[in-house]
Amino acid sequence: MIIAIEGIDGAGKNTLVQHLRGELDIPVGVLAFPRYEESIHAQLAQEALYGRMGDLTSSAYAMATLFALDRHGAKEQLLAAADSPELLILDRYVASNAAYSAARLADDSVMDWVFDLEFGRLGLPKPQLQIYLATDVEVAADRASSRSAQDASREKDEYEKDGNLQAATAAAYGRLAESNWAGQWIATADKGIIIDNVRKLVGE
Repeated sequence: MIIAIEGIDGAGKNTLVQHLRGELDIPVGVLAFPRYEESIHAQLAQEALYGRMGDLTSSAYAMATLFALDRHGAKEQLLAAADSPELLILDRYVASNAAYSAARLADDSVMDWVFDLEFGRLGLPKPQLQIYLATDVEVAADRASSRSAQDASREKDEYEKDGNLQAATAAAYGRLAESNWAGQWIATADKGIIIDNVRKLVGE
């Protein structure tokens, strides 16, 4: 099965993923999006986010398409995981595209476009559970800044530098979770609640 961890930059997604791996008694795989190390589409998006692709970032639809094509590149792995008794945890998935795009455009109708693109035209599997790690926006911003200061390779990109975008994205995630967009959601910053729900889902 597939579980997706969602949240704004600095929310603690990777920490939660590793915590879940340690708490569960079943085989757990992890896949993080964007796949900057192996996907040309993710690499192009990253170049754009650091100002090296001209005006590409000015189009929310163009950026969303690059991120969607990155996930499409892992389609076979995702489909295999969806039919497997093992668990694949995703650090970001399709909802990330929906939330950031809606925040950038101030228009939730783009969420339907993302849904149709990724789950429809590209045929990606829906996750069995989506977890919105609802970390306070200011706390997440402080973490992202601290991470950037301590590690030169983690310099903030254009999205991470935009505090208003991060706040709007957090609000968009909240609306996605409230509507159970593309399936079941949990929205909380409480790791204990998250772990309990994941254990129930996997039958532990």
